[in-house]
Amino acid sequence: MALRIALFGQAAFAREVLAGLADAGHEIVGVFAPPDGARPEPLADEAEARGLRLFRHPRFRRRGEAIPELVNEYLRLGADLNVLPFTTVILPPEIVEAPRFGSLCFHPSLLPRFRGGAALAWQIILGERESGVTIFQPDAGIDTGPIVVQRGGVGIEPTDTAGSLYFRALYALGIEAMLAAVDLVAESRAKPVAQDESCATFQGLVDDEVARLDWSRSAVELDRLVRGCDPQPGAHARREGEVVRLYDCRLGSGEGSELPGTLLDFREGRLVMAARGGRLEVGRVRLGSGGKVPAEGSGLRVGERLQ
Repeated sequence: MALRIALFGQAAFAREVLAGLADAGHEIVGVFAPPDGARPEPLADEAEARGLRLFRHPRFRRRGEAIPELVNEYLRLGADLNVLPFTTVILPPEIVEAPRFGSLCFHPSLLPRFRGGAALAWQIILGERESGVTIFQPDAGIDTGPIVVQRGGVGIEPTDTAGSLYFRALYALGIEAMLAAVDLVAESRAKPVAQDESCATFQGLVDDEVARLDWSRSAVELDRLVRGCDPQPGAHARREGEVVRLYDCRLGSGEGSELPGTLLDFREGRLVMAARGGRLEVGRVRLGSGGKVPAEGSGLRVGERLQ
């Protein structure tokens, strides 16, 4: 059965889901993408190219309440199902619960573990060994609704960053899982399963406080922090008052008498830094408000110590 679908999302992931749903014969009654920004929005571009109704609202709530005119605009579309493949806006229940088949939402972890808006980062930071994706029916909680489709078995490599984990494995797997979930709904075969609350974990957003390097922590922990904060917000220390963000990190061996945070050497283009129980080998850095540059040639000097 072809469904009337309203899609809320952004970026290339949502664009690919939109294309898959439209090509499968579903009627896309409305596409909701972020407002224009500094860069082109792939989902909006795809919707315009296909001649679909496109909406560019920055939010759907005002002071915690649904914005009535936007709810009414949405209700006039007559959607059977909402698909939320990659959205950061908070939708009010007046929209989430309106369609006869409700809503489907993508999450980049094996729920109920790693609920929250920074699941990719925290899986790296906390040393998780396996990842996957979940398609669930959103409810009033944060990533707490019943699961419709889940795909696991994705190993997290010791050099993975939040970015590489997503693009290497979870991106394609998530698109496949979302399209499979919509198929189950369309064929009346969806059997949502309640999440096991005894296994649930929740982590908050990864901000600059979380991303601050603490040299009292082990090299293993710091390596995971740098990789989990790559590409955003970038794990950071300070150099004479200037913020230094680290990217493209590898865990190295060896330990000497140097204070953790000391810049020891440049090896094969990587900056080698002292840490407790090992070394951090960093490929790229960002100094102050500048862009990311190779660590070697960035101006950082052997013998300095980042605070």
